[in-house]
Amino acid sequence: MRNYWLMKSEPSEVSVDDALAAPRATVPWTGVRNYQARNFMRDAMRVGDGVLFYHSSCAEPGVVGIARVASTAYPDPTQFDPASPYFDAASQPEAPRWLLVDVQVLHKTRNLTLPELRADPALAELRVLQKGNRLSITPVEPRHWRHILQHLGVAEPGAPGA
Repeated sequence: MRNYWLMKSEPSEVSVDDALAAPRATVPWTGVRNYQARNFMRDAMRVGDGVLFYHSSCAEPGVVGIARVASTAYPDPTQFDPASPYFDAASQPEAPRWLLVDVQVLHKTRNLTLPELRADPALAELRVLQKGNRLSITPVEPRHWRHILQHLGVAEPGAPGA
């Protein structure tokens, strides 16, 4: 069974355009430093899962692309780099604390903004819209995934004609 995710990235760190410019439009999702988000990557994400690429901490947060999980989880090298803002001195190479997955952008979309998401009653239960939710990775229900793709006029990745 395929899962769906919303993954937040600050455009100043990695934008949808940065990802599209990368080889195979694929980027490592570095810097996740929340255990629940890490556990989603480690325990629930599978290659081929759908991803809503979401820009956060910017003038107009929102869904800006459709992507897919392109690798299984593996150690995030930034945790071992003292020059990285994501360095974690307590994490050891033989027992890494932090993981990442590679994400491949399939389509850049118009920005489906946070206010637009909030205004849509069909998305009222979307996890990113819940009060107090600050996770950088959240699961997306299949019905929400389909609704957002329809709203953006994007075919299901992997579907005929997609």
